[in-house]
Amino acid sequence: MFQSNFGNYWNSDDLDPGIINFDAIQEEINYKKAQNAMRGLVNHLDLTKSEQVGLETELNHLTTMLEKLEQSLVQIAAFGMVGRGKSSILNSLLGQAIFETGPLHGVTKTVDNANWQFNSDDAHEGIQRLELPGWGSSQIQLIDTPGIDEVGGQTREVLAHKIAKQVDLILFIIAGDMTNLEYETLCQLREVGKPMILAFNKIDQYPEADRLTIYQKIRDDRVRELLSPDEIVMVAASPLVTEVIKNQGGNLKQERKRGKPQIEALKLKILEILHREGKSLIALNTMLYASEINEQIVERKLIIREEAANKLIQKAVIVKAVAIAFNPVTVFDLLTGAVVDLSMILALSRLYGVDMTQQGAIALLQRIGISMGSITGSEFLASFSLSSLKSVLGLATPVTGGISLLPYISVAVTQGAVAGTSCYTIGQVTKRYLANGASWGPKGPKTVVKSILSSLDQSSILNRIKWELGAKLKQG
Repeated sequence: MFQSNFGNYWNSDDLDPGIINFDAIQEEINYKKAQNAMRGLVNHLDLTKSEQVGLETELNHLTTMLEKLEQSLVQIAAFGMVGRGKSSILNSLLGQAIFETGPLHGVTKTVDNANWQFNSDDAHEGIQRLELPGWGSSQIQLIDTPGIDEVGGQTREVLAHKIAKQVDLILFIIAGDMTNLEYETLCQLREVGKPMILAFNKIDQYPEADRLTIYQKIRDDRVRELLSPDEIVMVAASPLVTEVIKNQGGNLKQERKRGKPQIEALKLKILEILHREGKSLIALNTMLYASEINEQIVERKLIIREEAANKLIQKAVIVKAVAIAFNPVTVFDLLTGAVVDLSMILALSRLYGVDMTQQGAIALLQRIGISMGSITGSEFLASFSLSSLKSVLGLATPVTGGISLLPYISVAVTQGAVAGTSCYTIGQVTKRYLANGASWGPKGPKTVVKSILSSLDQSSILNRIKWELGAKLKQG
C-alpha cells in the first residue's frame, strides 16, 4: 500500500490483512505480465531496417511505454480552457512554480511536464514520498496542456486528446459554471475511459453561497451523466486574500496578495485514486495505449510489405513471361516457369519473415496450382500448343526471309502473357497466405484462391503483361 498516513481517510486496521496481501500479490502478478508483454512487443516487432523508416514515432512511443512501466511512472494531465488555472493548480501540487503562469491569454503554448514528489512540507503528516502497492519508489508526472479554446487551438486540442490516451489520470479544470465547449471537451475526454477529476478552481472569487450553488448545478445538472459527485472537488490554487496594513504615515489600508493554496482536497483525491487502483491502472493504461500503437505499426508494416511484395511479384511475372517467350522448347518452358514460381514464393516468404524450405515452397506451389484449376490448365495447354507453333515459326524465319518473325513475336507474347498471368495469380495467393501467418484460415486454400481470382481482372492483367512483354521483345 502507499507508504503514507491517510489519517481519518484510510484505516488499514479495518481491512483483512489476508485480503490486502492477496490483492497486492495479484496486482504484482498482473503488473509483471504487463511488463513481460511490453518487453516482448518492443523486442519482437519483426521489422526490417527499411520497414522501420517512417515508423520512428510509433517505435519511440512503444519504447516510452516500456520505460513508463519499468520506472513505475504515473502520468497526470491537466486540461481546460484558458485562464482556468491549470498551471497554477499543478504548481500548487508541486509546491513550486514550475509551470508558467500569468495574466496574458494562453500562457501555456506547448505541452509541459514535471515530476511531483511528496515532501515533508506536505500538509498531511507522515507523507514523505508516494509509493504504489508492492512497489518501491515511483514517480508522478504532472502534464500541463494548452487551453482548449485558444486561437488556432484545433491542433492543440488534437494533441491534448492524444495525450489523454497516454496518461493515467485526467484533471479537468473549470473556474465557474461550465461552458458548452467545456462540456463537449469533457464528454470527449470521458470517452477515453481514464479516471478523471473535475476541479472547480478559483472558489475564493465567489461568496460561499454562490460557490455552493455553482457546485450543485455542476454536480446535479451539468455532469450528472459523466461524473459522480465523488469525482468533483473545489480548490483555490492561487487565492487572493486581503490584509490590513499600516502605511508609512500610520494609516491603515487594505492590500490584496496571494494566499496559501487550498489544494488539499485535490491531493487527497489523487492519492485515493492511485491507492485504490495502484499499478494496475498504470499497467492497463500502458498496455491499452501500446496495443493501439502496435496496431498502427502492424498496419503500416503490412502496407510496406504488400508494396514490396507487389513489386517482387511484378518482377517475377516479367521474368517468367520473357523466359518462356524466348524459349522454343516446351519442356524447358514448363521447367523455367516452375523455377521462377518457386523462386518468387521463397522470396516472398523471406519478405514476410516466414521460414520456408525449397520442399515447402514446392508443396505450396502444388497446392496453389491444384486450387487454381483453369488458369494452370490454360498455361499448360498454351505451353504445348503455342510452343509448337512458335518452334515452327522460328524455324521458318530464314526460309521466309523474316516474314514469319511478326507472327512468331505475337505467339511468343501470347504464350508469355498466359504464363505471366499464372505467375501473378500464384504470387497474389502466396502473398495472402504469408500475410495471414502462413495459414489459409478456417476456409482452406480453395476459398482463398477463389476469393483472389474473383477480385482479379485477368484480361486486364493479361493485356498489361502483353504490352510490357511486347516492348521487351521488340527491344531485344
